[in-house]
Amino acid sequence: MDINPIDQGLIEQLGIQKQEAAPSDKLGQGDFMKLMTAQLNNQDPMKPMEGGEFFNQIAQFSTVSGIQELQSSFDKVANAMFSSQALQASGMVGRTVMVPSDRGALGDAGSVTAAFDVPAATNDLQVNIYDVSGQLVRTANLGASNAGSTTYNWDGRGNDGSQLPQGQYILKAQAKYDDETLALESYIAEKVESVSIGNNGAGVTLNLAGQGPVSLGSIKQIM
Repeated sequence: MDINPIDQGLIEQLGIQKQEAAPSDKLGQGDFMKLMTAQLNNQDPMKPMEGGEFFNQIAQFSTVSGIQELQSSFDKVANAMFSSQALQASGMVGRTVMVPSDRGALGDAGSVTAAFDVPAATNDLQVNIYDVSGQLVRTANLGASNAGSTTYNWDGRGNDGSQLPQGQYILKAQAKYDDETLALESYIAEKVESVSIGNNGAGVTLNLAGQGPVSLGSIKQIM
């Protein structure tokens, strides 16, 4: 007698209750034993190998259930990590952070702090500062620098010594090695004004005074 490996009528005869709200295809240990016994008693003696299909389906149910439970565990861990991240970010309001950028805001303080990644020691490190129109307003020759991060604090003055107006400025650094001039990656120091939390755990965003929103993961240094 041929039967479906998991026949609905067989399930009802054995008294296995299916949970409507729970994920389908989830079997308990007792249900499994009942179905296995019924399958062995009712399988076609001429086709004994068809029982393998039954066990394959049982294995699939177990796998689906395991994946669902694992996903639930991952979700709980992710939510806990997100909550911890949001709590840490909230404590950064009012702090100054370094973010990857070559644009800095010259504000009331009258200065801009930047940092540059120097790949190898150089005897000629130079910083060029431009206004938003692209006009060069200041050149600072910093001289020799070791490999690593080099910090530069621009006082907001132009090449003629005059105080420049508030606004956005572009700071670009370069290092010379023999006959080669290498542009360096820049970072700008900005104050954290507020923190935004994305919907459904989309992420934590820091709102910086002169940069706008940046992701928490992009922060290079907390000062």
